[in-house]
Amino acid sequence: MILTICHETHYRYTEPLSYAIQLLRLTPRREAHQQTLSWHIAAPGRCHATDDAYGNAMHVLTITGRHDESHLVAAGRVQLLPLDRGRLEDIGSLPPLVYSVATRLTVASEPVAEFATRHLRGRSTASMLALAEAIRDAVAYRSGATEVSTAAADALALGEGVCQDHAHLFLACCRAQGVPARYVSGYIDPGTSDHADSHAWVDAWVEDGDYSGWVSIDVTHACPQDLHYCRLAVARDYDSAAPVRGVRRGGGHETLRVDVSVSREQ
Repeated sequence: MILTICHETHYRYTEPLSYAIQLLRLTPRREAHQQTLSWHIAAPGRCHATDDAYGNAMHVLTITGRHDESHLVAAGRVQLLPLDRGRLEDIGSLPPLVYSVATRLTVASEPVAEFATRHLRGRSTASMLALAEAIRDAVAYRSGATEVSTAAADALALGEGVCQDHAHLFLACCRAQGVPARYVSGYIDPGTSDHADSHAWVDAWVEDGDYSGWVSIDVTHACPQDLHYCRLAVARDYDSAAPVRGVRRGGGHETLRVDVSVSREQ
């Protein structure tokens, strides 16, 4: 399958900026099951390509000079191959135990730890899918219910959230029991979902009878990743995998608009 993707980010400011620097994780990962056929990032200022600490392709964008808006476009075509029950061939550049450390967004409060004890029993793929189902039932999907700064414990207490919250709660439960798990940002073919084209899910380190390694799981839909998903970045949580993150000097109040389109080529 080939997905055609266009991701536009538009910033407007009430006052002019004099300087901005942003980290862009807007390039599909180099993995065995996905091949980038074409990809281009259009952005104002100077854009320097590099890799981040997690092995994700990253661009450092620097914008100098007075401006009151900026427009970023990442677009291209990605060919995807099916995964066997969500199993990934690529282990990654870091030891799995790196992803067993809790972060600000994935700290296991007492209710989260109790939730993990009830719903995560074992390290098999079946156990991970059972946890995903429990999270989907406990935290109803509702757009706008939370913010990017909402932690896993807060989403569980609220009982509502989005895919990012589902992913963070899954990570918190796994890490509470010493299971490596990592956050995934990317895109999903909207023909398979009623949720946004931009998506977040997880990779969990499983121990099955015939396999030991990463299995990618969409917590929001409680299913393994299939060929409808394009992966941008993996990290410990949203904070370290965000598609766009940066700082600025000046600008006053900021207004952000993000438009993402994903279409499937037959």
